[in-house]
Amino acid sequence: MSLDKRDRKLTLFALTWPIFIELFLHMLMGNADTLMLSQYSDNSVAAVGVSNQILNILIVMFGFVATGTTILIAQQLGANQHKSASEVAAVSLVANLIFSILISVVVVIFSDQLLRIMDLPQELIPDAAVYLQFVGGFAFIQAIIMTIGAVLRSYGYTKDTMYVTIAMNILNIVGNYLFIFGPFGIPILGVEGVAISTIVSRFIGLLVITYLLMKRVSFSVNFKTVFELPVHHIKNLLKIGVPSAGEHLAYNTSQMVITYFITILGAEALTTKVYAQNLMMLIFLFAIALSQGTQIIVGRMIGARDYEGAYRRCLKSFYLAMTISTSMAILFSTFSDSLFGVFTNNQEIIKVGGTLLLLTIILEPGRAFNLVIISALRAAGDVKFPTYMGILSMAAISIPVAYVLGVHFEFGLAGIWIAFIVDEWVRGILMLMRWKSRVWMTKGFIGEKAAS
Repeated sequence: MSLDKRDRKLTLFALTWPIFIELFLHMLMGNADTLMLSQYSDNSVAAVGVSNQILNILIVMFGFVATGTTILIAQQLGANQHKSASEVAAVSLVANLIFSILISVVVVIFSDQLLRIMDLPQELIPDAAVYLQFVGGFAFIQAIIMTIGAVLRSYGYTKDTMYVTIAMNILNIVGNYLFIFGPFGIPILGVEGVAISTIVSRFIGLLVITYLLMKRVSFSVNFKTVFELPVHHIKNLLKIGVPSAGEHLAYNTSQMVITYFITILGAEALTTKVYAQNLMMLIFLFAIALSQGTQIIVGRMIGARDYEGAYRRCLKSFYLAMTISTSMAILFSTFSDSLFGVFTNNQEIIKVGGTLLLLTIILEPGRAFNLVIISALRAAGDVKFPTYMGILSMAAISIPVAYVLGVHFEFGLAGIWIAFIVDEWVRGILMLMRWKSRVWMTKGFIGEKAAS
């Protein structure tokens, strides 16, 4: 069985370029916060950076439903099961709304405890707590945006989510400017202002993307009766989403532990890490965009039983992602002084940051393995293997090597970056071997298994 005429129009390029722009703008929003706050104080940058480390774990928890939604809808559209696809969309929206509201409440109540677990320097806690309470308390807005975005992308409407992200970024940057620099007599609020700007821009984005969802997708179910839908939709979402979230959660947890190691090195090292990772995001977003576009296409091919096409598509995307990531890493390393100079005039931060970007030339090709191939494995229903390998690698390689090299042998951030390199390459090679083994072909069409 092959994809129908309409579905064949969803080429990798047509899907990926709007995703790339959207991701770029998401990262630009984070960089805009960092860049604007750097004009306010370096300490505020570090405080927001640590708070975002915690918020990233929330995004992973919300994302497990979005990931399952993307894959299930893609498979069902590939198999021309449009009614089931719309049912999954409705179930995922309601499930993530309930779940995310509960998580947001927990973050507000336990924000101080969460920051103290990170062993944040005392002078950074007030700003970090304000940001975490404000943005974390309204994190459910981002959860719903993520879920609606997953639905729209699965149906091929990647441009819609891109336009919403553009609008959100513009609003966020304008809000940052108003509250950080205080024109027209507006009070300068610093970190609190950045948090307010983030919340308001996301809320407006939610209104717009909800309108687009209602306009683009014909639901075969009334949201009032969503709880009467077959329970296998929830089971399928959990079957894909929970292992996927487990791998992401393991990664983000390891990053939190490693951030704790960095706090031992001092506030300057923490600030350098935030600046370096903001720049690195601009390098690997190409691979992320390719992985998300590939996931949708592979999911549809699996639904259409085109396993050979899925096999070739993943490898082509992987080679392309590795080439682009390596080229971008070399470019950024070449101009590292100028890039770090945008954020700070601290020469020690610029020097250490240059070393980190040099190591990134080795790191990013390894990351490309994992971003693209793991996405394809999930789309094919092979979700447990990446999770098990991810948890094992991060527990056995990333965390201990980061401590030994970065803290014990006092290599600092360079030692921690070497740990990242070893972790990404070991996992990446294992993922490539898994894909080439074609074991994932035995996993089949997830929706069909549950329905049968």
